[in-house]
Amino acid sequence: MNQLEVQIMGQSYLLGCPDGGENRLREAVQRVDEAMCKIRDAGKVRARDRIAVLAALNLAFDLSDRAEPVAATALQGGEESHTDSEVLRNLISRLDDALSEDGQLL
Repeated sequence: MNQLEVQIMGQSYLLGCPDGGENRLREAVQRVDEAMCKIRDAGKVRARDRIAVLAALNLAFDLSDRAEPVAATALQGGEESHTDSEVLRNLISRLDDALSEDGQLL
C-alpha cells in the first residue's frame, strides 16, 4: 500500500492507496475537491464539516443515479446483482474505513 499526499480545499491529506490505484484515487480526490469548492464558493455554507457532508451527499446521489442500471442487471457468472442500497452501503463503509485512521472528517 502506498501513501499519496493530496489537497482538498487547500488542505493537505496523506491517504493510503492500494498499489496501482493512484490514478483512481487522484480522480476521486479531484471530484471531492470540486464538489466541496463549488459548495464553498456558493457562499451559503462556511463550516468545512457541513461542506463535506453536503458534497458527500451530492456525490452519493450522483453515484446512485449511475448505479441504478447496474443494479437492475444481474452480473455474469451466477453472481447476485447489487441494489442501490448495497452500493451506497459499500461506499459509506469505504468512507468510514478511510476516515477511521485519524478519526476526523477534515
